[in-house]
Amino acid sequence: MLEDIRGERVKKLDALKKTNRNPYPSSSGRDHVISEVLGSFALLEESKKTVAVAGRILSLREHGGIVFADLFDGTGKIQILFKKDAIGEEPYDSFMSMIDIGDFIDVSGTCFVTKRGEKTIEARAWSVLTKTLLPLPEKWHGLQDVEERYRKRYLDILMNEEVREIFQKKARFWKSIRDFMHSHGFMEVETPILESSPGGADAEPFTTHLNALDMDLHLRISPELYLKRLLVAGCDKIFEIGRIFRNEGIDREHLQDYTQLEFYWAYADYKTLMPFVEALYKKTVVDTIGTSTHEWNGTIIDWEKKWQEYDYFECVKEKIGIDLRSMSDAELRVEAKKLGLEPEKHVGRGRVIDLIFKKVVRPHLIQPGFLVNPPIDIEPLAKRMSGDPLRVERIQVVACGTELGKGFSELNDPIDQRARMEEQARLMEAGDREAQRLDEDFIEALEYGMPPAAGFGLSERLFAVIVNKQVRETTYFPLMRPRKTNL
Repeated sequence: MLEDIRGERVKKLDALKKTNRNPYPSSSGRDHVISEVLGSFALLEESKKTVAVAGRILSLREHGGIVFADLFDGTGKIQILFKKDAIGEEPYDSFMSMIDIGDFIDVSGTCFVTKRGEKTIEARAWSVLTKTLLPLPEKWHGLQDVEERYRKRYLDILMNEEVREIFQKKARFWKSIRDFMHSHGFMEVETPILESSPGGADAEPFTTHLNALDMDLHLRISPELYLKRLLVAGCDKIFEIGRIFRNEGIDREHLQDYTQLEFYWAYADYKTLMPFVEALYKKTVVDTIGTSTHEWNGTIIDWEKKWQEYDYFECVKEKIGIDLRSMSDAELRVEAKKLGLEPEKHVGRGRVIDLIFKKVVRPHLIQPGFLVNPPIDIEPLAKRMSGDPLRVERIQVVACGTELGKGFSELNDPIDQRARMEEQARLMEAGDREAQRLDEDFIEALEYGMPPAAGFGLSERLFAVIVNKQVRETTYFPLMRPRKTNL
């Protein structure tokens, strides 16, 4: 069936060429985008000025000797009227015989309002811009399968206004964050995506090979260690918005590649971060969706209210009745099993604690707040708390039962940092593929001296939460498993 349709369109393509119409010209004659026409419609109608628009035909409706078409150019949609006596018999007949839904055309004409109140351009001339060979999916029947929507995302975005709106909101989301950082004196920087030693997060990296230098490299799992080198270099307020790559599972919250903000602020600490981050989130939410509240799985989330502060140790004790200070590693594993969890044998204490918290405690933290001062075992790059060396000066933004950002007072003691990285290296040797590496170059940079500083990062997971979608729904082209073949 599809091949038959394609065959008919190829015939129309040949017919266009035979009438000396270029089916794929390099330029358009438009002088207005459709949104401009709609925004100035009354003036254009009154002046009877000829306007030229261009776009894709989304529908065709024939009524005797006239045809109505809906034309879409990405900025808006407008109705076009084709009348034989207005554009001439040959152009009209050619349009009817050679043009299909989905084709791109140029149209020039004058504006008027139909008896039904529809803003319309009456065509005086048209030309083809792109002849399509495959039909668009039907509005109500095409692309219902989620996997097919992701594979043909370009059609999903074209045919689904709700999907287009998601990505318009996503553009506002990152613009708001970038504008906020610039307005507070932060300089935007770029750091390497290819790294010889990936670090800055607990994650398994993707590995590649650079032929020119005959060396293995990794796609970064975080820009953190390079951004901290810039603190050493004297850059005191910096941020980066860029892609991150992690070789981990696929679920509602996780992707293999995604966009993340990280910023670093010299002479600040984690307490300095809290009001700054709260203001950043509140502004970003409003700029993105137009309000400070939204629905999430049937619950109204309010970002404008004063955020709660959750103590990590107290949350664990309140929810499952255990004291993290007094429990041995073996006792923690027993407790995890009681909770129905199966931590891998080779992972360390920090990973077991983190698993318990993520699976049992965090899902109950619904309204926005800060989770503070976790055990040192789970954060090898954060500074120890003054007076409590078993905890670190870290905050996490939590809402909707998940983590939506993390920051801390940065560890700038090179001796302590080496010891913690060496412990991570031992965990990796034992089989923990997500443990952090020992980065000698970074340790050397710290030995030249890094000022006290605070750092923070958030990813596009925040955007997915505030529009109440799975993160794959908010991604232009999510990675898909190859199609099965019958070979």
